[in-house]
Formats: sequence, C-alpha cells, structure tokens
Amino acid sequence: MIKLQNIEKVYRTDTIETLALNGINLHVAKGEFLSIMGPSGCGKSTLLNIMGLLDEPSNGQLHIDGHTVTKLSDKELAGFRNKRLGFIFQSYHLINDLNVLDNVELPLLYRKVNAKERRRLATAALEKVGLSNRLRHFPTQLSGGQKQRVAIARAIVGEPEIILADEPTGNLDSAMGNEVMDILIQLNQQDKTTIVMVTHDEQMARKTHRLVRLFDGAQVQ
Repeated sequence: MIKLQNIEKVYRTDTIETLALNGINLHVAKGEFLSIMGPSGCGKSTLLNIMGLLDEPSNGQLHIDGHTVTKLSDKELAGFRNKRLGFIFQSYHLINDLNVLDNVELPLLYRKVNAKERRRLATAALEKVGLSNRLRHFPTQLSGGQKQRVAIARAIVGEPEIILADEPTGNLDSAMGNEVMDILIQLNQQDKTTIVMVTHDEQMARKTHRLVRLFDGAQVQ
C-alpha cells in the first residue's frame, strides 16, 4: 500500500543543513498496522508527514497504492490526500467553535458532498467510535479521550484506505489511551484499514503488527 524508496529529507537554512531522514526504504502492506518508534527528533513525524503528502522528500520516491505520488501536482496531491488518507494528531486539531458533528463533517466539504450525505456519514463515523450521544457537544465540553475519538471519526468519515496517526495516545492517560488503541485495532481488523502510527509508547507499539525504529533519521530496525 505504501512504498518508500531511498527517501531523504534535508532542511536547509542560510547557515545550516539538517539531514532529517536518510535512505529510508520501507514497504507497508495493505491492511497492515505499523508502528514507528524512536527518540525525539529522530525523524518519525517527518516520515509520517511525507507518507501523508504533507511534506515532500528531498530525494527518493513515494508510491501509494501503485501511484507515484511524488510526481503529482499540488492540486492532485490535495485531492489524493482528501480521498485516500485520514489523519489523527496528538493534539486533536478540533475547531472549538464547531460542534462534534460539524468537526467530523469537515473533510467531506472539500469533496462537495451534499449536506444530507455529510450528516449521515459523520453520524455513522461517530457511532463507530462510541460518541453518538455527543453530536451537539463542543470540543471544550469533552474529555481528552472523547476529543481523540472525535478526531478518529473525522479521519474515517471519508472511508480512507490509510490512516496516519501521530502520537494518538500521547496526551491521554493509560485507560483512555487503551480505549483509543482498541478503536484503531478494530478499524484495522474489521475495515482492513492500513494504519501507520508514530508512538513513544512501547506497550502501544507491541499491539501492532510490526515495529520500525528510527535513530538520527535512519531506519535501525
């Protein structure tokens, strides 16, 4: 589903050059749940952002489901990202002025889905994560675990083939973190969604199919 070949990422300023990723070769199979671990600053989030088409590699090729996405235009990338990928972030990135249902509907606005269908899909996604009784609540009225479940519902509302999760349990206590992981595992097992997760938590990583470790921008396992 995801294939990275000799991926490098270099950040340059007027005075310094930083090699964030160096020679990454990684294949993620369709339906796989992969976790990525490593110390802070090792390139985990950079790698996830490249997989998610939020950043471009300096060198190398990225293929998603047979498409060489490094050759797409910005407009094509945006459309591909919206239809094929779902994103979950550590800090939720919910809009406090919108209620839960409206937050979950957001990705569908860019697909020009009509209002009735948006509402149906968003309601179904929230039912899947156990929040059908919080549709009219606002993010400020929710716990951290509930906010992350809303974020998961937003990520899956468009039925993406791939979910990219950056520290999805990082801001949660162990009980809430396990609840969120259970939802991700269920999405992987029942819907066959391919999931790539960055985490610092060894216990959470052990629940996934495979673990990749990075150190100083290079893959060490």
